[in-house]
Amino acid sequence: MNLKSLPMLMTWSRVFLIPVFIICYYAPIEDARFWAGLAFMIAAITDWFDGYLARKLGVSSKLGAFLDPVADKLIVSAALIVVAAEYHDNLWVILSAIIIMMREIGISALREWMAENNAREVVAVSNLGKIKTSSQLAALTWLIYGGELWGIDWGYLGFPMLYFAATLTLITWVQYTKAALPVIMNSDPKN
Repeated sequence: MNLKSLPMLMTWSRVFLIPVFIICYYAPIEDARFWAGLAFMIAAITDWFDGYLARKLGVSSKLGAFLDPVADKLIVSAALIVVAAEYHDNLWVILSAIIIMMREIGISALREWMAENNAREVVAVSNLGKIKTSSQLAALTWLIYGGELWGIDWGYLGFPMLYFAATLTLITWVQYTKAALPVIMNSDPKN
């Protein structure tokens, strides 16, 4: 394997890990949720390193820049659906999942539209957006696992972390939308 192909391979691995973590989650095997959480955690880790490696190795590409957020949205959406189904009796989990998915799809569409209007940098990922992503990935990993390890009940910790992530999701949704409004308001109405 060529080291320069590693970032793109990491991006694709997130997509391929979706059925892996879902199969593990529902498999009738001992420690199924542990293995599901581990698969999701590996996918989450690749989210941090693929872009960094691409820049470090000088192999950033338009395809990679496009696929990275798509892979992120796919695996997060799959995890949110699994978590919402598991905790279907918890209204706050359901609302958090809906808010996060709506924002992810909405901001992805907004970023695409802004790129079409040569204003992608207006809605570039902020530091708060990175904290949102980190808390979201941690919450989903913990809720997928849902068990106790090293004396810590990870499932219990997952709930407040998911609510924190949903709160940051709303805040960043408003921030990105406000930043994009001047471009939207000055766009050609024919487009």
